Amino acid sequence: MSDSLVVCDVDPELKEKLKKFRFRKETNNAAIMMKVDKDKQLVVLEEEFQDISPEELRSELPERQPRFVVYSYKYLHDDGRISYPLCFIFSSPVGCKPEQQMMYAGSKNRLVQVAELTKVFEIRTTEDLTEQWLREHLAFFR
Repeated sequence: MSDSLVVCDVDPELKEKLKKFRFRKETNNAAIMMKVDKDKQLVVLEEEFQDISPEELRSELPERQPRFVVYSYKYLHDDGRISYPLCFIFSSPVGCKPEQQMMYAGSKNRLVQVAELTKVFEIRTTEDLTEQWLREHLAFFR
């Protein structure tokens, strides 16, 4: 691996929170937003949300800074079934500092591995995060 690629580890408390989140019993939409603590070189919890729509989540994302989000989404299928996919969303807005983008990009795979997620998406502008966008991307996994 290149020396210039900074891969941040995941905060142990965050690992535990992600594990609990993965097995949550609630049926509402919920999210965990994470950021990179540059000084500690760790991915840490920034905020947790309950009963949050994709559009509300979008308004919580910074427009000029990257963030990681694990989102539990109540997905109503066309045939009437309901599932609760866990989605990993990497928000990497155009216009953020290259150094920041590198730290986040370099840490993304590690975080996805730790959280054991398969539905991994990336947005380049916070405006992309809508219910329609999420449903279109989840349709691929049917």
